[in-house]
Amino acid sequence: MSSTRRRFLQAGASGGVALLMVASGLSPSFVLAASDNPLAPGDDRKPFEAMTLDEVVKQLGGDKAEASTEIELRAPEIAENGAVVPIEITSKLPGTKMIAIVSEKNPHALSAAFRIPADTEAFVSTRVKVAETSKVFALVQTDKGFFYTDHLVKVTLGGCGG
Repeated sequence: MSSTRRRFLQAGASGGVALLMVASGLSPSFVLAASDNPLAPGDDRKPFEAMTLDEVVKQLGGDKAEASTEIELRAPEIAENGAVVPIEITSKLPGTKMIAIVSEKNPHALSAAFRIPADTEAFVSTRVKVAETSKVFALVQTDKGFFYTDHLVKVTLGGCGG
């Protein structure tokens, strides 16, 4: 499909959506503003701008995080590809509200944050980017504050074992 045809179809689809919104009483400027913003209303990305574990905790509304043995963080010792490092976190802390993954050597320390609904198993499994060899932190928020554990992940280029 040529790029001009694709642009024409995209413009037609956008125009159709805008026409439907106008017909329902909403203005096109509101429609375009909503489509440009990928965040949910009230979503705050400040924690993702933090550069250290302490800054992430403060941006999330805490004072400090304490080390805990009640958090299990599973990650490889050596990651041959830092772009896709598998991480599993289980929190045995009562009242776990949130689990986050923090890597201070990344351009943005906070890699991911997961809200944990009440009365559910506090477990997450995902893949994150780890820019270079560093400690990866599992940060857990509970009713009693923030807690963490860490694991050193060595990132190698081409699996050289550096």
